[in-house]
Amino acid sequence: MMNAHTDLRALPGPEWRDRAATHRDRVDALVGPYLQQRAAGTKHPVIDFLFTYYGHKPTQLKRWHPGYGVALADSGEYAGSRGYHEVSLDDGSVGHAADPAFLDKRRGTVEFVAELLASTATRPAQLSCFGLHEWAMVYRSDDVRHQQVPLRLGHQGTDAVVESMQLRCTHFDAFRFFTPEAVPLNIEALTRADQVHREQPGCLHANMDIYKWGFKLTPLIGSDLLFDAFELACAARELDMKASPYDLLDLGYQPIRIETPSGRAEYVRAQSQLAERSAVLRARLLEACRDLLGTTP
Repeated sequence: MMNAHTDLRALPGPEWRDRAATHRDRVDALVGPYLQQRAAGTKHPVIDFLFTYYGHKPTQLKRWHPGYGVALADSGEYAGSRGYHEVSLDDGSVGHAADPAFLDKRRGTVEFVAELLASTATRPAQLSCFGLHEWAMVYRSDDVRHQQVPLRLGHQGTDAVVESMQLRCTHFDAFRFFTPEAVPLNIEALTRADQVHREQPGCLHANMDIYKWGFKLTPLIGSDLLFDAFELACAARELDMKASPYDLLDLGYQPIRIETPSGRAEYVRAQSQLAERSAVLRARLLEACRDLLGTTP
């Protein structure tokens, strides 16, 4: 069914197709070799997470969206796409744009994301966790998450590192994967209900989640912002696994030995740089959410 939308900015076919092609090229440049290996059935313990845990498929990431309030002319390939509707353009032709009815349906999610982003941004970055969440996920357990790669220090050495430092995780979606023996070692128990009040901008997983919140709002936000968030998530995931207990040298990842003072200092430097990058993206996504909600800071 075709609907009128009086506040739309229309993009001609050649313009938006050029932008869509540029977007696909950005995705291919970053993860193209990985996608080729994945198509051949090869698993990757670092990069797989970005597509399996988060659940946004590579084909979905590659598809370009202009964001809410923009209509695509000559866009039959968007007919029937989730979150889109047909619109009448000024020249009498038919285009496609993000559907206001879809925004209404997702308003609760937009409100939650805006609240979480704004709340997280008010807190100082905590830089003393040293990535120990990955260690806590295998503490005193033979059931390691990445069976295809060994533990760098073995089981006993890994357990000793966990026992030598205070666990300071602030991210519920990391904490919920702690082994039962590691749970009481965290500085505080975390719950889903407290998520908005606990997340802080130094956390690698909170910063990776900027990408998660972005794709949950697709196609209401533009793919340029979404891919910037994906790039950040890739960098955060790499740091996450370099500091993990796993031996990933065969995959080209030099370990950050957080069991040593120099390794912890290296981790904090990299964590701080990612926090600075994430602050910019968090602000951009928060602004997009507020625009969708028609609110102001």
